[in-house]
Amino acid sequence: MENHAEPLATASSDPSSFLSEIIGGPIVVKLNSGVEYRGELSSVDGYMNIALEKTEEYVAGRLRNRYGDVFIRGNNVLYISQG
Repeated sequence: MENHAEPLATASSDPSSFLSEIIGGPIVVKLNSGVEYRGELSSVDGYMNIALEKTEEYVAGRLRNRYGDVFIRGNNVLYISQG
């Protein structure tokens, strides 16, 4: 019996491509520690290092700080979503 299902991974589902397409837009970055950063995506590289502008830091769902620019190292990221 043959399986004719479409592959799940396509060029448009590549995380780097997705992030490159939304540069300048709002995103939410959740760290492994549970802290969330919300801001405008400034840049992203191949290691998923992320630069944000106009960033807000949320701890346990509550606004903790506001920052101008933030750099987040990719290995600390649990997930990234469009905000």
